[in-house]
Amino acid sequence: MLHISSAFDSGNIIVHQADTPANIRLSIAKDRDSGFFQWFHFRLTGAKDEACHFTLENAGEAAFKGGWKDYKVCVSYDRETWFRLATNYVNGQLSWQHTPEFESVYYAYFAPYSLERHAGLIAECLHHDAVSLRVLGQTINGRDMDCLSIGSGETVMWVIGRQHPGETQASWWMEGFLSRLMDNNDPVARRLREKGRFHIVPNMNPDGSFEGHLRTNYAGSNLNREWNKASLQSSPEVYHVLAAMKIDPPHMCLDVHGDESLPYNFIAGAEGIPDYTEKQARNLAEFLTAYKVASPDFQTEVGYPKTPKGKANMSYCTNYTAHAFDCLAMTLEMPFKDNANMPDPEFGWSPERCANLGAASLDAMLAVIDRL
Repeated sequence: MLHISSAFDSGNIIVHQADTPANIRLSIAKDRDSGFFQWFHFRLTGAKDEACHFTLENAGEAAFKGGWKDYKVCVSYDRETWFRLATNYVNGQLSWQHTPEFESVYYAYFAPYSLERHAGLIAECLHHDAVSLRVLGQTINGRDMDCLSIGSGETVMWVIGRQHPGETQASWWMEGFLSRLMDNNDPVARRLREKGRFHIVPNMNPDGSFEGHLRTNYAGSNLNREWNKASLQSSPEVYHVLAAMKIDPPHMCLDVHGDESLPYNFIAGAEGIPDYTEKQARNLAEFLTAYKVASPDFQTEVGYPKTPKGKANMSYCTNYTAHAFDCLAMTLEMPFKDNANMPDPEFGWSPERCANLGAASLDAMLAVIDRL
């Protein structure tokens, strides 16, 4: 007998019909108190060796409809290895076909990253003698805002991820970034820790992550639109991180995200702030050049259009921190689809590739740290 469930960490699906494998009808639930939705994650049982046809009926109402073009759904039997299946987007509905090889199979918008895995990452990092942990505050639901710190240098580097909880690429990126930064046998990591002081918030939105949201926290707030108005009522996650930044102001702030539509890895800068400086522009250019050298998965040809000076939305983390702290501030975007520059038909843009891109960022940071 077919059964579909999503009552687990980051689960999200509404079941309309699952009487027959040939016509499984589903929808994605909206973020709580918000109109955003696109993230889905569910388990199917009882369909081994059955030809299944899935349809997401409300895909055409999702936050980023351009994300469905050329999209491949993520599939896993063991929740460790996620392979890709082609989808069709027609008349506002997303569909795919699959014949499961086992009695239990998971489908997701991107490879999920659970709060349990986050807890394991924090515990693993604390085995390093030089790493310290602070709880900056609590979310609306009382979850801890974990901040890891490492390094003894004068240059302050803030790195944050998962403001948008459905962008799990950021958590996988953090694994690669933290693993290399803590590696005592890596000369780049050792030099960075000598020159810099890193504060890292791997998950800015643990409530939204658990609830299976795409873009908002438990109050329905888009955290990356809260930096110039953060409050304990609507965005305590930003409020607490910003309070910590004011105590130890960043010379560099890197905010890690995923982009639904563009099949590339790229960075958006703060060119649109009213007081954007030549130094900020020079540091950004040097970082981008070094990141391209460090990883062929990163590119600068395709990305968001540059915002004209003085027209920046100051509620974004990158724009707010660049203006408030006169620092190099950047938003890294990774694809939900595949990297069009180096496609992988079987796995697409994957957790492993996210982690490798995270590790490669250290080379770019070392290239600019003396000039920040």
